[in-house]
Amino acid sequence: MTVVVDIHAHHFPEGLPDLAATTGDNRWPSLVVGDEPRFMRGSELFRKVRPVAYDAVERVAELDAAGVDHQVISPVPVTLVDWAPAALAAEFLAAQNDGLAAAAAGSDGRLLALGALPLQDVDLAIAEMSRCRQMGMVGIEITAMVDGRELDDPSFLPFWEVAESEGVPIFIHPVHQATTIRRTGQPYEFGIGMHTDTALAAAALVYGGVLDRHPDLRVALSHGCGSFAWTHPRLRYMAARMSKNPDEGARLDALVKHLWVDALVFDPGVIDVLVQRFGADHVMYGTDHPFLPEGFEGPRAVLTEAAERGSTGSSALHDGCMGANAMKFLGLDS
Repeated sequence: MTVVVDIHAHHFPEGLPDLAATTGDNRWPSLVVGDEPRFMRGSELFRKVRPVAYDAVERVAELDAAGVDHQVISPVPVTLVDWAPAALAAEFLAAQNDGLAAAAAGSDGRLLALGALPLQDVDLAIAEMSRCRQMGMVGIEITAMVDGRELDDPSFLPFWEVAESEGVPIFIHPVHQATTIRRTGQPYEFGIGMHTDTALAAAALVYGGVLDRHPDLRVALSHGCGSFAWTHPRLRYMAARMSKNPDEGARLDALVKHLWVDALVFDPGVIDVLVQRFGADHVMYGTDHPFLPEGFEGPRAVLTEAAERGSTGSSALHDGCMGANAMKFLGLDS
């Protein structure tokens, strides 16, 4: 029987400090519950939501209805606050991690939680990562870039060292305010900006030396690793031309296969590209629950159609993507 694991879902715990009110900075997110639940940034509406976005009991009920065995809940990207002063970010994220860990602990194993870190200050981040692990959280979610610093910035070396040595899975998700495009608003930020931000994060890992230094890292990137699956051949071509190593292209291809990705790509044909680039055992079912109207079935249908075409490994690939690969990524396959 196939175990179904949703690697990509978001949860906003109740009761977080309202730092917009106390600091006067309208970038701080908050949650409003009641008849019209919503996420806010300061006094501005960020997103209307359903109660399942913060209610773990309703969330598990939806998993039951969809036939999903386990769901990995991670912070809503707007709450990652990589722009904030480190001490305030640490306060906010610690409270959020407490809420995420509590939701997972009360779910009888159905929910598995990722924490968030104040990577503005790597020492604070490493301490909070240790606390997350002590609370039973299964990994960490980080942004594609931290306060203007790419993920191969030397300041993050201690973080990567600890994540590797302690076997902490890292899930990379871009924030909604895409930084790499010249057009704002939708569909551009979702369709191009977040995709490009994610590709640059992967490029930092592969071409910036992070995976060279830390080959045992387990890192997954959301939304199929953005546009990186298509960008990598151009990067590889130029990097190989610049290198004195005749096997540089093959070396870079091997590094790319260290990465894991979710299959939330909206098109069965893209699954073939992900399998070719990252390997069939590194592609995972993800839904962005509870934010996309396609729910659980849309992403599942994409994987099913890809398997039925036969070009991606048929039923064996489908079963791995639906659950076994995620359990391996999380280190829970045993």
